[in-house]
Amino acid sequence: MPKFKLRFPYKPAGDQPKAISFLLEGLRKDYRFQTLLGVTGSGKTFTIANVLAKINKSVLVIAPNKSLAAQLYHEYKTFFPENSVNYFVSYYDYYQPEAYLPITDTYIEKEALINEEIDKLRHRATSALMTKRDVIVVASVSCIYNLGVQINYFGASIFLEVGKLITRGDLIRQLVKIQFKRTNVSLKRGYFRARGDIFEIMPASGEVVYYIEIKEQKIKTLALIEPIEQKIKSGLKELIIFPPKHFISNEPQRDKAIEEIKKELKERVDYFDKKGLLLEAERLGRRTRYDIQMLKSIGYCHGIENYSRHLSSKMTGEPPDTLLSYFSHKDGKPDFLTIIDESHITIPQLNGMYTGDKSRKETLIEYGWRLPSALDNRPLKFEEFLKRVSNVIFTSATPGEFEKRNSKQIVEQIVRPTGIIDPPIEIRPVFDKLNNKSQVDDIIQESSNIIQKKGRVIINVLTKKMAEDLSGFLLKKGFKINYLHSDVKTLERIIIIKEFREGKFDILVGVNLLREGLDLPEVTLVAILDADREGFLRSEISLIQTMGRTARNVKGKVILYADLVTDSMKKAIGEARRRRKAQIDYNKQHGIIPETIKKKIAQFI
Repeated sequence: MPKFKLRFPYKPAGDQPKAISFLLEGLRKDYRFQTLLGVTGSGKTFTIANVLAKINKSVLVIAPNKSLAAQLYHEYKTFFPENSVNYFVSYYDYYQPEAYLPITDTYIEKEALINEEIDKLRHRATSALMTKRDVIVVASVSCIYNLGVQINYFGASIFLEVGKLITRGDLIRQLVKIQFKRTNVSLKRGYFRARGDIFEIMPASGEVVYYIEIKEQKIKTLALIEPIEQKIKSGLKELIIFPPKHFISNEPQRDKAIEEIKKELKERVDYFDKKGLLLEAERLGRRTRYDIQMLKSIGYCHGIENYSRHLSSKMTGEPPDTLLSYFSHKDGKPDFLTIIDESHITIPQLNGMYTGDKSRKETLIEYGWRLPSALDNRPLKFEEFLKRVSNVIFTSATPGEFEKRNSKQIVEQIVRPTGIIDPPIEIRPVFDKLNNKSQVDDIIQESSNIIQKKGRVIINVLTKKMAEDLSGFLLKKGFKINYLHSDVKTLERIIIIKEFREGKFDILVGVNLLREGLDLPEVTLVAILDADREGFLRSEISLIQTMGRTARNVKGKVILYADLVTDSMKKAIGEARRRRKAQIDYNKQHGIIPETIKKKIAQFI
């Protein structure tokens, strides 16, 4: 059975060997939860990679945002070039969920701009999980959202092998049945081309084209073709063609689902009629009957996921099938390892998804925009998520209460392999009355000094508007600068981070995305403006995480702009001092001279 093959020129160092040993022992003892408390730049991902190399299970890595997921995806692909490493995040570049605002009688239709590249990677992940064991999937919290029934996805797949009896017409009908579209021009994902007895099919994963030749009603040739060069990449003895959509159902299931939808519609319309809610009754009837007609005619409709309960024959309130259903199971129980990266923010995200989704859907149902069964198209509740994973390792420099309370062991990784110690911290006033100088005046002066020495600067502010305004202001001052916040598109964020590392600009201004996990060894200064504004963005955890962005460079330092020292600042500075002492003592004991982390600049996706 294939195993993970770690390929890396360095051996574990610093606290890594001890951490690897403890975590593996925890897995051998079947600990449900463990925590790797690793400081920024201590190589937590490399430690986990060494753990994965010793186990033989598929792995789910959950990251708190798409940017960090992209970075982890790149790192794991580097560590395991011979294994299947995949990226699974929300495929929306822009997403406006369906909603209704009763106060203004405003219906907001679902609007979405799907990123084809990310959708391709999602299909690549589910296809890999269906066919291999040595699979790592790096995902965002979108992995707990309804994805369609795994059994239907696998059951609808077309299994082909050389010598198998099949007619040209049968293969065309099977492809159309599972939502492939026929074309006579250029191939796209989810399309096929048939010229005589030669078939060319581009799967949803989009990395190759399947070549199929039928002769005398038998499959003569199966091969993979390069999409651009149109050359045969390799011959095959067998092939599985997965559906190009995750929400898939067969004809009997659809017929049964349509009958169930009709029954639910009648019950709901009768309810509205009894209450005298004629507008709601008419609205729901018109919309639902249109969807039923689309399901009958083409097997699909806009918003099909809202009927997932009927299409999957699930009971009311039963949890949806998600990416977790695609992972391997043994005796009906999950049989894969879960890594929750930056767990102090990922766990609250996993915990909060269900409530927000439920509130929005209840309003749509109350006013006749959706059937009550739409509530079952939802993310998993946190307790449902926990039932669907087995062994979990949390990784964070600042574990949250859940991790501390539930972990069988917390493994500390404070000493970095490079010997780098946590950066020194300075506190400067928001406004220096003596010199009549604001925090912005001061950061301009500091940034100029840093840039002259070929360093990079991160400035952390409180709002998106402040990030954009400060970026514009410093741009006029002649600085090469950019900003990063949650309104910036997923793949654009990745490009910005790459260009920052390359030196195309020297200053990066951000709000909350410039915290956890971003690997930026060129950064020599992190400046946190308004550090004394106690709250989520200036909590102990936020401060430690933000300060950590300069913990990969021996010249790194941190400036906190504050007129008073808050409790969060005291705790964050105290923890930094504790770690610095442990790191300095270790370096002295082992004669280590700290070195800046050297990391190749690469495109994550």
